[in-house]
Amino acid sequence: MPKVVGIDSSTQSCKVVVRDADTGDLLRIGRAKHPDGTEVDPAVWWTALTGAVADAGGLDDVDAVAVGAQQHGSVLLDEAGEVVRPALLWNDGRSAGAADDLTAELGGPGAWAEQVGSVLVASLTITKLRWFAEHEPETVARTAAVLLPHDYLTWRLAGGAQTGARFVTDRGDASGTGYWSPSDGAYRTDLLERAFGARPAVPDVLGPADLAGTTASGPSRGAQLGPGTGDNAAAALGVGARLGDVVVSIGTSGVVSVVSDVATHDASGLVAGFADATGRYLPLVCTLNAARVLDSAARMLGVDHDELSRLALSAPAGAGGLVLVPYLEGERTPVRPDSTGALHGLTLTTSTPAHLARATVEGLLCGLADGLDALVEQGVPVGRVVLVGGGARSEAVRRLAPAVLDRPVVVPDPGEYVADGAARQAAWVLSGADAPPDWELNASTTFEADPTPFVRERYSQVRDMTAGRLARD
Repeated sequence: MPKVVGIDSSTQSCKVVVRDADTGDLLRIGRAKHPDGTEVDPAVWWTALTGAVADAGGLDDVDAVAVGAQQHGSVLLDEAGEVVRPALLWNDGRSAGAADDLTAELGGPGAWAEQVGSVLVASLTITKLRWFAEHEPETVARTAAVLLPHDYLTWRLAGGAQTGARFVTDRGDASGTGYWSPSDGAYRTDLLERAFGARPAVPDVLGPADLAGTTASGPSRGAQLGPGTGDNAAAALGVGARLGDVVVSIGTSGVVSVVSDVATHDASGLVAGFADATGRYLPLVCTLNAARVLDSAARMLGVDHDELSRLALSAPAGAGGLVLVPYLEGERTPVRPDSTGALHGLTLTTSTPAHLARATVEGLLCGLADGLDALVEQGVPVGRVVLVGGGARSEAVRRLAPAVLDRPVVVPDPGEYVADGAARQAAWVLSGADAPPDWELNASTTFEADPTPFVRERYSQVRDMTAGRLARD
């Protein structure tokens, strides 16, 4: 029985799944924590990976390995393959000014969207490189190569500098750098040099199922090595998203992405024009406010999440006109970084826990629906919704989502979707087939409901009415 391994090196932790390459059956799993912070020594990720491998019972019996990891982080290596300095992660905001400067230098947001598919924000790798150029010229002088987190771990699995392993990546992760064009399928080294003041080596961009080499390190030796990918692309592969499927992840932030044959170039910056892990595209929208909106309402009402869900389902659709605009941390879809939340429509009738709970769930879903609308406006065909993340555990969210989003909603059982996607890629590499294996990794439930367009209409009225009026002091 051939076995494959998928690795998820996320911001918080490293997860390792070992699966049957033919059936996808889960055989073993291991985990290890990452430290908090927005600046991390990549050696920590390697230590966690080896710890998670040990927790999973080792990899001596596996045939192929692939890595999925957090996107955008900047791993800088010198000529000897040593890490130059700790990596700045996607959530390190110190490069926001660099994003603004680079945007202006190229002629505005539309120019960047046209060139690399995305408007620059502080999370993209290229903005980190500009920050280094401005604040740490000695770092630039020492840097010979720039990698992403998954590139670095793949390189280490191949033996790193000791074996002369080459640097490799894939389209999905490269598309989040700001110096690789998804539509052209090529690096923009001119933009890299504009940001960094130099042209360091960058990884070769492999095809979705290209062989990246073989493992030659402590955790694994002799297994085929997949190209790996970024976390969003791996998650889409892990849940088996098909063309037109919209993957909605309700975590700390909300992520709305769709597997598409259409490359996007959104000058507004709402839609990031990423690639996926199958040779297609993965246009993506992020909202700042997601599962913590539910946390906030539960805290205000003094109930747990199960009771919040029960209360929401006991109230009528539209919550009697009570609307929550859930911009508790500002918002980026739409772009309102200084906004706060708004509760509108309080009456004697709607001043109940049930109405507030319903307005909370509907407001959260309407915010995600705004993200879905942004994808549609880019001409991306969309179909069913695949709902994942911590917020998807809410019964009210699951049952109200198809009515608010006006699409059938599939909810897979909880799983390690990024690691599963990486394992599926590894099995694809091992098989040499034209498409990834058609595993049924997770049982799922499909929810359908009559649409409630009046909920969206009322929400939109309140959202627009409160625009600009509720900025933080």
